Amino acid sequence: MTRRKRREYTQDFKRQMVMLYKNGKPTSEIILEYDLTASAFHKWVKQDTNSRSFKEHDNLTEDQKEIIELKKRLKYAEMENDILKQAALIMGRK
Repeated sequence: MTRRKRREYTQDFKRQMVMLYKNGKPTSEIILEYDLTASAFHKWVKQDTNSRSFKEHDNLTEDQKEIIELKKRLKYAEMENDILKQAALIMGRK
């Protein structure tokens, strides 16, 4: 079984597919006619419904955004801590 090559779609194409769906065209017809995967199509419809954007960052929940921010802060704090440890070692030698 060969895997399908990953395809990328433009924002305009995604929006057109969602508009076809909203205008009453059956999901199965859209998927077959444009050779889409069902999961990708349903994801586009959900993203359009939630945030009117197909960008992943725009579709994150508040909890997901907070986790990303906290991970950034933790990484920065760990970096500062490492610098201070190295400085303490250097100052201890003198």
